[in-house]
Amino acid sequence: MDRRKFLKNSALASSLFFVPNFVKAFESVASERLGYKRLVIVQLAGGNDGLNTIIPHNNDLYYNARPKLAITKDIIKLNDDLGFHPSLSPLRALFDNGELSIINNVGYPNPVRSHFRSMDIWQTASGSDEYLQSGWLGRYLDQHGKQPYNAIEIDEQLSLAMKGEHFNGIATNDFRVLYNSAKDPYFKNVLSHYNDAHLSEHNLGYLYQTMIEAKSSANYIFEHTDVKTSQETYPQNAFAKQLKNVAQFINSDLDTKVFYASLGGFDTHANQNNKQTKLLSQYAGSVAAFVNDLKRNDTFKDTLILTFSEFGRRVKQNAANGTDHGAANNVFVIGKGLKQAGFYNDLASLNDLDTNGDLKYNVDFRSVYATILSKWMDVSVEEIIPSQQKQLNFI
Repeated sequence: MDRRKFLKNSALASSLFFVPNFVKAFESVASERLGYKRLVIVQLAGGNDGLNTIIPHNNDLYYNARPKLAITKDIIKLNDDLGFHPSLSPLRALFDNGELSIINNVGYPNPVRSHFRSMDIWQTASGSDEYLQSGWLGRYLDQHGKQPYNAIEIDEQLSLAMKGEHFNGIATNDFRVLYNSAKDPYFKNVLSHYNDAHLSEHNLGYLYQTMIEAKSSANYIFEHTDVKTSQETYPQNAFAKQLKNVAQFINSDLDTKVFYASLGGFDTHANQNNKQTKLLSQYAGSVAAFVNDLKRNDTFKDTLILTFSEFGRRVKQNAANGTDHGAANNVFVIGKGLKQAGFYNDLASLNDLDTNGDLKYNVDFRSVYATILSKWMDVSVEEIIPSQQKQLNFI
C-alpha cells in the first residue's frame, strides 16, 4: 500500500503515533496490580491568575496593586482573609463539605516565565535547570502500567506529562471515533499486509505494528465503556464535554488510573476580568457537574482531582488591565476524606514579593506530586521523582 495514501486517508493516523508499542502484553497483566484509585488532572493552560481566583479580600495591598483589576463585588468569602472569585460559586459546596483543599504559593526554585518551558517543568517534575524527555505520569506508567489505556488524555495529542521513557498513555477526544477509525478500510488493508516479508523498521514495519496496537486499545476502550447516557446535566462547553467523557470512563470501570483534561485561554495580559470570569465559570460549573456525576455512581470516593496552572500572574496589574507572567500559584485538590480540607496554608505575603513583583513560593509542586503518588496511588516516589521525597498532609 502507498504510504502517503494510507496516512492521508486513515482517520486513525492523526492519533496512532501517541500509542506505544507494548499493548500486546496487556492481556497478561492483572487488573489488581493497578488497584481502583483514579487520578484526574486538570490543566489550566496559559497561567491562571491565582490572586483573582483565591482573593485576599481583606488586604489593602491587593486592592492598591490592582486598582482596576481587583475583584470588589460578590466575593465568596471563605474566611476572614480569603475568598472565591464569584465564578467559583459551584465549588462552594465542595469547600463546605470538606472535599476541596486549596494549596497556596505552589511553585519551584528559580521560576521560568515562559509558557512552554514552565509547562514542561510542571509536566516532567524537573527542576528549572533540568530538561527531561519523560513526564511524571509517564514514568508512573513505566513502573506500574502495561496498557496504553491505563492513562487517557482527552485530547488529540498526548501531553509530555503522559509520556514515559518506555510506555505512553493514549490520547483521544472521542473513544467512538477512535474505535471507528480502527475499522477504516485502509487500516484493515494495513493489517492484511503486516506479515509481508518486506516490512521492517525501515519501511513502515514499526508503523504497521503501532496500528495493530492502536486497534487493540481502541477495541478495549469501546467494548468496556457503557453506552448509557449520563444522568447528570453538564454545562455546554468543550471542557465540560471532556469531563463528561472522563466520568463515563470512570463509571464504566475502565481499567484506567490516570485521566488528563485541560482548559486553555488563561494568558490574560489584557482585559483580564471578562476573560477570566468566563473561564473560571466554565471550570467550576464543569467540575461541579463532574463530581456530582461521580457521586451519583458511587465512584467519587475513589477519585482524586488535581487542578494546576503552569504559573501565576504578577501581583501588580499592567497598563492593559491585565496581568503579566508570574510565579507561585494556588493548586486545587478535590476528593473524599481529605485530611486537610479548606485552606492547606496561608497566602504568601503581599508585602514581601520576589524581585519581579511575584508571590514567593513556599510549597514545591513536586511535593504535591510526591504526596499523590505515595499516599493516593500507593507507589514509590523515588522511582518516579527521585529528587523529591518531601510529602504534604492533604490526603
